Amino acid sequence: MVKLQVSRAIRNEARGAAVALVMELSILDLVPVRVGQSTSDSFAASHELIQSADKLGYTRYWVAEHHNMPSIASTMPGAELMYLGQGTERIRLGSGGVMLPNHAPLAVAELFSLLAAVYGDRIDLGIGRAPGTDPITSAAMRGHLGEGRMVDREGRTVDPVEQFPQHVIDTLSLMKPEGLHVPLHGGREHVLHATPAAVPGTQPLPWLLGSSGYSARLAAELGMPYVFANHFAAGATTGMKIYRDNFVPGAYGDKPQTFVTVNAVVSPTEEEAQLRAEPFLLQMSRLRTGGRMEPLRLAGDDVRSVRTDQERMVGEEMSENWIIGDAASAKAQLEELAGRFEVDEIMIQPVAGAMEGEGLRQDAARIQSLELLAAEFLN
Repeated sequence: MVKLQVSRAIRNEARGAAVALVMELSILDLVPVRVGQSTSDSFAASHELIQSADKLGYTRYWVAEHHNMPSIASTMPGAELMYLGQGTERIRLGSGGVMLPNHAPLAVAELFSLLAAVYGDRIDLGIGRAPGTDPITSAAMRGHLGEGRMVDREGRTVDPVEQFPQHVIDTLSLMKPEGLHVPLHGGREHVLHATPAAVPGTQPLPWLLGSSGYSARLAAELGMPYVFANHFAAGATTGMKIYRDNFVPGAYGDKPQTFVTVNAVVSPTEEEAQLRAEPFLLQMSRLRTGGRMEPLRLAGDDVRSVRTDQERMVGEEMSENWIIGDAASAKAQLEELAGRFEVDEIMIQPVAGAMEGEGLRQDAARIQSLELLAAEFLN
């Protein structure tokens, strides 16, 4: 497990003392697709990434759910983890996350119960409320298309986001030994279980993902672990406070469990780190400005030949919330981040872009980021 000592002052009315906390590092992977890569190449590269993370001692490896995006191959976290987890020994495998409005709760519960049957007690089920795509694609995910809206058989608009809290509860119930009790007419009920049933003690650990106060409050009310998506949204401080102030102890623990995400590029030099950040910064700036979506460009001239002045300025603004630098600089930035949000775990999304001539079935720069961080923290 990758750890570092993070010294930060914690208010203690009895002692007023500063204590040292241990921080863990985890990985978020969108399985990026760059120019010249096939989906097969991208997954081969991510499989090598998770193998490295497992050996280096990272705590978790999560894959995301995004659809209809040329630069992202990760669309179905549960199915992908069945492949990506092969050969790993200790790292936790999870979703960051399953976008529940796109899926039926039973389908999600069964897929993650199957993962638990294969990988035991190493499975995390991260659940999100956003669709992870545009509205039309999201509607298509549920099999309902009508003028870009989700509709039922009578043509009435269906909003799965409104059903989200109940669907979270149903998903969790389906994975528990007692199952989900469905009321029927005449006072009868039907009991549903996700199959295959997990061996006792190996049920997936659920996490609620969010970028707003809504998800923070829901996670607190349900007593669930909570993750703030700091890698693309601001407001983590507010979200964390809402979660901690309103947390209700329950089946998943008697105190809040939480961490934040962050984009990170770590290279031997600051200059190289800045260079390798450019492909991902271009992609994120295009998402924000409505630019053309395409596979990731290569670092250097390939990015700069197509990047507009607006995209460059937007990227520079966004990079202020990223961790970009050499190992020593990255360590200092992570320490500051952990102290600011009062967390003992940070999940990094390694976003070091490739350069011309680097292998299509490898992500050498992303693995280098993991290695440099691990070497810094373990020494």
